[in-house]
Amino acid sequence: MTKLQIIVGSTRPTRAAERVFPWIVEEAIRHGSFDVETLDLRDWNLPFFQEHMGTIGDFADPTYSDPIVKAWNTKIAEGDAYLIVTAEYNHSVPGQLKNAIDNVFVSFALRNKPVAFVGYSGGIAAGTRAVEHLALIAIEAEAVPLRNTVLIPFVADAFGADGRPTNPATAAALTITLDDLSWWAGALSRARAEGQLLPAAFRARAAATTQTD
Repeated sequence: MTKLQIIVGSTRPTRAAERVFPWIVEEAIRHGSFDVETLDLRDWNLPFFQEHMGTIGDFADPTYSDPIVKAWNTKIAEGDAYLIVTAEYNHSVPGQLKNAIDNVFVSFALRNKPVAFVGYSGGIAAGTRAVEHLALIAIEAEAVPLRNTVLIPFVADAFGADGRPTNPATAAALTITLDDLSWWAGALSRARAEGQLLPAAFRARAAATTQTD
C-alpha cells in the first residue's frame, strides 16, 4: 500500500492547523489507498539548515551535522507520496516548513515522488501563495508537485462542530487531491522501479569533468 506522509507545516503555539489536519488524516485513511503517517514539525526540532559537503560523510549513508537531520532524511525516504498542510505567512510558507524541506539534503528522499498541498489562512487568500511557493520548492527538491490542491479560506469558520468542512467544495477538493496522489504514487513507483536517472547535479558534474579531461 502507498505510504502517504501528511506533513503539518506550522509550529507556532496559536496555529490553526488543529482545525485542518485531523480531518485531512481521517479522510486519507478513509480513502483506502494509503498507509497514512502524520509528520508534525512540532515533533521534529530540526536545526536551521547547515549541511554542506563536510557534514555528509559517506554519500551512501550520510552522517549529517545532527542525528535528527539524519533521522528526518530517513523518515522522509520512507514515503511514497506527500500531502503538505500549510499556513501562509507573509505571502509564503512557514519558515519551519521551508527549513524541513531544505534539510532533505543529498538523500534525494523526495525525488520522483508526488506531493500535494492543503493551504489555509485566516482570510480570503486560503494559503494560495504559500502553495504556489511550495510547488516551486518541490520542483527544486525533484519531487512532482500536483496541480489539484485544497484551499481553505477563513479557517476559523471553515469547520463545523463535527470537525468537517462546512463548504462541500472543500471535501470534494480533498477527494480529488487524494485520488491524484494515489494515481501518481503508483505511476511514479513503477517508474522508479524501472530505473532512475542520476540526479541532474551529478550528471552535470560528470559532464563538466569529461569536458575538461
